[in-house]
Amino acid sequence: MKYISTRGDAPALNFEEVLLAGLAADGGLYVPETLPKYSAAEIASWAGLSYAQLAFKIIAPFVAGCISDDELKGMIDETYAAFDHAAVAPLKELGSNEWVLELFHGPTLAFKDFALQLLGRLMDHILVKRKEKLVILGATSGDTGSAAIEGCRHSKCIDIFIMHPHQKVSEVQRRQMTSIIADNVHNIAIEGNFDDCQEMVKASFANQDFLKGRKLGAVNSINWARIMSQIVYYFSASIALGGPHREVSFSVPTGNFGDIFAGYLAKQMGLPIKQLVVATNSNDILHRVIANNDMSKSSLKHSLSPSMDIMVSSNFERLLFDLYDRDGKAVSELLGRFKTQSVSLGSQQVEKLQSVFDSISVSDQDTCETIAQVHAETGYLLDPHTAIGVKAGRELNADPAVPMITLATAHPVKFPEAIVEAGLEPPSLPEHLKDLFEREESFKVLDNNLQAVHDFMMTKLS
Repeated sequence: MKYISTRGDAPALNFEEVLLAGLAADGGLYVPETLPKYSAAEIASWAGLSYAQLAFKIIAPFVAGCISDDELKGMIDETYAAFDHAAVAPLKELGSNEWVLELFHGPTLAFKDFALQLLGRLMDHILVKRKEKLVILGATSGDTGSAAIEGCRHSKCIDIFIMHPHQKVSEVQRRQMTSIIADNVHNIAIEGNFDDCQEMVKASFANQDFLKGRKLGAVNSINWARIMSQIVYYFSASIALGGPHREVSFSVPTGNFGDIFAGYLAKQMGLPIKQLVVATNSNDILHRVIANNDMSKSSLKHSLSPSMDIMVSSNFERLLFDLYDRDGKAVSELLGRFKTQSVSLGSQQVEKLQSVFDSISVSDQDTCETIAQVHAETGYLLDPHTAIGVKAGRELNADPAVPMITLATAHPVKFPEAIVEAGLEPPSLPEHLKDLFEREESFKVLDNNLQAVHDFMMTKLS
């Protein structure tokens, strides 16, 4: 399979090249030249497969020609064997045709584990084969960092640098990153917000001279392998509830648009999905562009759902590429203007967008009320991001006869502030994290300055 850039001015690459490149040379994001398509009969034949077996079915076409079936199966089996639930992504029923898909049973208690634990293994496999080393630079709004570090910490081929916005992630999220003390792991706290961190990652990919010949790689969802891995649990949830013989809907709490873009791809690949609900917090650019064609930046707000405190949603570019009929020049021109001004999509693009997605913005107050309400109704404790998804699913459900599945993106233990704000007792840390608050931390606080970041990286790499 070949991959092309969303900006249309970079060479097509195979999976191995895309995995290590991260961002395309023209600043775009890689997408498959063509998507595999599955019939209802083929999807139905997957009923009864384990999660790892299903993951192999979905992922194999995307890596074809670069990784053998046996090697891929081995990495997938090893990845999901480390999750603490036999179903890997179990469904829990909240009410009539209302479900949450628990995506927090991996080692760092967040949905990012589904992709990043596999990504680390894929990268290591390719780097060993090529006898190369890679420098990873990533930005996190909270969960990507710990999952990426966990996936890469044991690699002899990778040095990983993760930037997070200083004092703008939860303490559990920070400590999960900064308490991993290893020679190849480096945490940086930036005096700024997530968008500042993400912009520095993109700028570093655009000009890698500072590395003096070493190669830069990505673990953020700009890396195609992240999206590829997340498609699987949409198929898994649908099949568990009777798909493809019945439609299902998904409500997805999202800030960077990667998780819900994976759902969009699942739909394109043949999965019968009735609704894809984009659930945002007060940082609502995705809701505004879907509902009102208002693609304008506003001041980033610190919320009780910090993993979604994002204003520039990188993966929305992948969707724009489809909305503009894969015209890379049109996407490049639009995003060029977006850097300095508000932009609007064309009427045809808005019509396409609204035909696939519904959206809503949920306040901190409504988030807490939803946590309290669901707990009172069912005894089930939601994290704040999942609560936003549940609220959105309830508000926008177009057909109560169709199962509405909210993606539970993180364990509530990671966000005690929101749980307390909702008037409830936060849960205890799981056994493997019991001593988290006693562990030694290591991180460097830096100004929101690209040169300062590059200088720090080179002191660790020299």
